[in-house]
Amino acid sequence: MRQNARVTTDSRGDYQELVDEISELLGAPATLENRDFELIAFGAYDSEGDLDPSALDPVRTRSILTRRSTTAVRAWFEGFGITRATGPVRIPPTPEAGVYRGRTCLPVRHRGVVLGYVWLLDTEPGPTERQLTAAMEVTARIGALLADEAQHGADLSRELRAVLTADRDWQRDMAVAELRTALGARADTPHAVVCVAPWPSAGPDDAPSVRTVPGATALCTMPWDGDAAHALWAAGAAGQSLALLVRLRSVDVPTPATTAAGRLLERARGAAGAAGAAAGATAGVAAGVAAGVSAPRTGLAELGDAWWEASAAARAARAESRFGPVAEWTSIGAFRLLTALPARVVHDPAVRGLFSPAHRELARTAEVYLDCAGQAGRTAAELGIHRQTLYYRLSRVEQLTGLDLDDGEDRLLLHMALKSARL
Repeated sequence: MRQNARVTTDSRGDYQELVDEISELLGAPATLENRDFELIAFGAYDSEGDLDPSALDPVRTRSILTRRSTTAVRAWFEGFGITRATGPVRIPPTPEAGVYRGRTCLPVRHRGVVLGYVWLLDTEPGPTERQLTAAMEVTARIGALLADEAQHGADLSRELRAVLTADRDWQRDMAVAELRTALGARADTPHAVVCVAPWPSAGPDDAPSVRTVPGATALCTMPWDGDAAHALWAAGAAGQSLALLVRLRSVDVPTPATTAAGRLLERARGAAGAAGAAAGATAGVAAGVAAGVSAPRTGLAELGDAWWEASAAARAARAESRFGPVAEWTSIGAFRLLTALPARVVHDPAVRGLFSPAHRELARTAEVYLDCAGQAGRTAAELGIHRQTLYYRLSRVEQLTGLDLDDGEDRLLLHMALKSARL
């Protein structure tokens, strides 16, 4: 078993380490929620006595998958006095309420104010009084972190949005100055920007609490005009994306940003699937949600550029599955240039005819051929076709486009158009 992690004030918001510490202290899985019952972190205890996943009740499963609990669940648990408690509260199993396993609630308080809750499912044997006392000491550290974020302006949605939407230099300079003042010393720490798009939103102010995202400094919703936004949220809301400013310990280690992006992506996909089902859409709508991470930076001067990079990386992740659901700007290759091109590039007269549904197979063949650097053997193997079939298809591509695939510039034009079409 590893040593218990110590979290200092230099690593504010690292709730995951503290939850893992509680899980190890008590030998049981723990979850941390804020006082609004939004999930912040959850830990799994690794031992021969791990809980059988089938034994988890619907309340805990929903909390982990959707990262929040329903109003009814919140009211039911608060009925046991957890908002007033200063020590562990035992809650018995109640199957009719969806609570199939009993649990213990450890209130997270700071200076007498409840800021959240740590939840523990019952295990055999249960934790001792000494273990619970040690766990409550960790909750005090969690409370100090939550209070610190609240004191330093945890909700900076307006300030962040002002920076990202400013269209003139003087407006951007003013917005950056205001955000820098609000962040204080944190403004000069390394950071990255994350984009999750499309984001399931009912409006410009419909964003999760920044305290539910470990490492987050500020977040806000932003307009998203991609076609997926219209497909996914046709039920009413305008297309939105989520912008997230994440602090890093070093510009060489973007892990906090990619981790935060992955967690938000899970939440967005869960909501997308539910929205798609309600609208009668196919089960694949959730796959249209992706995340992008900008290159790391220090300071706020290039925040607008970082947002553009994160958005471009999210578009690339939607276009190319090989980038994964979370794409880093530094890893998307030629798409760093393609995402900067206007949409009309796709409609270049020379390649327009290739994009009709009847010629989809020809377009795919041309793209794989160019991806394989014009090597016929590799292309035929990739497509699973005979070389003569490949040559026939390529000749049809040349006839439709008027391009010469032996000419480097023609090949470049075709390759750019085919890749841009994915965006």
